[in-house]
Amino acid sequence: MERDHRAVVDAAIERAPRWIKLDLAAKDDATRQRAEDALAMIIAKAIEGERSL
Repeated sequence: MERDHRAVVDAAIERAPRWIKLDLAAKDDATRQRAEDALAMIIAKAIEGERSL
């Protein structure tokens, strides 16, 4: 049975580097988009890792 995805996502966000968290609040669209893309990749990898267990 798969673990709750919310718990996996929460843990991935907690482990995200500080620059991502700060850049998510940036006013500059390019900076914010880079942070969103990086966080999406981190979350996708965390979920993928859960599925392989």
